[in-house]
Amino acid sequence: MSPRHILILGGTTEARELAAALAAHPGVRVTTSLAGRVSRPGAVEGEVRVGGFGGAEGLADWLRAEHVDFLVDATHPFAESITANAVRAARSTAVPAVVLRRPGWHAGPGDRWHDAGSLDEAAALLPGLGHRVLLTTGRLGLAAFAHLTDLHFVVRSVEPPEPPMPPHTEVLLARGPFTPAAESALLREHRIDVLVTKDSGAHATSAKLTAARFRALPVVLVRRPPLPDGADAVPDTAGVLERLGLTAG
Repeated sequence: MSPRHILILGGTTEARELAAALAAHPGVRVTTSLAGRVSRPGAVEGEVRVGGFGGAEGLADWLRAEHVDFLVDATHPFAESITANAVRAARSTAVPAVVLRRPGWHAGPGDRWHDAGSLDEAAALLPGLGHRVLLTTGRLGLAAFAHLTDLHFVVRSVEPPEPPMPPHTEVLLARGPFTPAAESALLREHRIDVLVTKDSGAHATSAKLTAARFRALPVVLVRRPPLPDGADAVPDTAGVLERLGLTAG
């Protein structure tokens, strides 16, 4: 009997955890697909493929050719087009699928959060909130802030950001997890008076929110894009294993 083939669209901590959990089950073949945007991805259990599929149709072709029995989209919460393609491909091939999405962040006492529906909305809020900005929205999309010539930006990302960027920009290349103490020191060292970030929900990068609260700084939080209609979402690895009828190791 052929092993049950599970494809994970990966690139997140949750994807790596899921791959390890699935690889421990006999009779399961797990393949993790990485987009190839990060030059040094972490180690992943099971088979790994790198590169895109060519949209929903290309992914559907791959699901058929590789006899995939179950599809898990465990990409970043802001990988909107990949998630949309995954849902379309699963529907067109009748392959069962689930979206693994970690819970988002929630404001607590002392937080000064400002909601933004996009990077453009976040940029529009900034002139009224501060002059020295810590921007942790990733290496893409900085063009939304390029017109803010009177503000100073400290841009932190894992990979070098892509231009165009604001004219007054420092780039910090770093990978989490970060500690509240280190984040507070960074805010102090660079005289940051406003933070802009996406609601990734990752514990490894939440320390900046703790540091901003401690220093009473405003935070512009970019909302996640909504999931496609009808998408089946679970918050963690246990939820995926439950859908598959497997137990956690």
